[in-house]
Amino acid sequence: MEEKETKKIIGLMSGTSCDSIDAGLCEVYPDMSVKLIHGINYSYPEHIRAKLFSAFRGDLSVKDLCQLNFAAGKCFADAANTLIAEFGKPDLISSHGQTIYHYPFDEKLDGISLKSTLQIGESSVIAHETGCMVVSNFREKDIAAGGQGAPLVCFADEKWFKNSLVQNIGGISNVTVVSDDCETFGFDTGCGNIMIDYCTQKFFGQKYDKDGAIASEGNICESWLDCLLQDEYYFIDPPKTTGREYFSNKYIENILKTAPSEPKDIITTLTALTAKTIAQAYERFVYPQTHVDTAIIGGGGAYNKTMMKFLRNYLPKHIELKTHEDYGISNNFKEVMAFALLGYCNYYGIPNNLPSCTGAKKRTILGKITY
Repeated sequence: MEEKETKKIIGLMSGTSCDSIDAGLCEVYPDMSVKLIHGINYSYPEHIRAKLFSAFRGDLSVKDLCQLNFAAGKCFADAANTLIAEFGKPDLISSHGQTIYHYPFDEKLDGISLKSTLQIGESSVIAHETGCMVVSNFREKDIAAGGQGAPLVCFADEKWFKNSLVQNIGGISNVTVVSDDCETFGFDTGCGNIMIDYCTQKFFGQKYDKDGAIASEGNICESWLDCLLQDEYYFIDPPKTTGREYFSNKYIENILKTAPSEPKDIITTLTALTAKTIAQAYERFVYPQTHVDTAIIGGGGAYNKTMMKFLRNYLPKHIELKTHEDYGISNNFKEVMAFALLGYCNYYGIPNNLPSCTGAKKRTILGKITY
């Protein structure tokens, strides 16, 4: 195997919330540590973002989706080129892409599994526009190996943290359990910010509840919260993953039929829902296996003061609550850093999935290379 060297890698990521393309220039070291040199949030052009949400709803034709793949690729390239203009070309670009659909269920057609995932943001466009080698499409190989293609950031969490519950709160919430008591495992705990963002836009005309300000002014509707907590997803044993396909606009509109009449109470209750489903996931699936007593919160949810207050309230008192910032890792760009590491491993032929987190039958090398 080629001797590993430090590489400069631009990580590109757009999550379930689709609020921006996160781009970060990183240095990745042979010991698997990663340093963020500079990160940016690159906004999608307005009409491209609208098309993406049409794709999430299943409203696009095959032609539209074909075009959107290349258009998103140009957006990802533009985000990378913003960094390249300031810092020069990296050794490679590692792009997660934009998830359009994720189907981790082993349904069969003519005996053939239909388990699948689709990330767009054409890597050939990124490579052409930037002049860089691109590693992309990480989830497919894990699914081909019998996994769910998620969560993938667990691989980085295991390298960077010890004896911790590493909790990301993005559009979806997911946890990695790193412990001396057991093999590292991880899963999606449930909804993160998707429903909060949708209702903040619907009732207040804002893209998201900045700092949890709206949620801080409302009251939790306990009866509605109890009803929402009965969703079957929260009771499924890991490994498991979910996404916008499940917590869809239709799903949200359906639960709003029984919501409180005061919009602020809706935002407050949905914020409490995310916090409580995290706490309940730990109680059901984590504490029986490990005595880890630190939870490290990252993603957009870490900036939501009301979310953090609810988490503190719902978690056992002995659990110390921290954020990624306490470890010198950006809450905003942690996943970009993780995908830079996944790209680094692909470059050197190092298996970069964790079957204990995804359910894959074996360790494998994730990612496709485009020159």
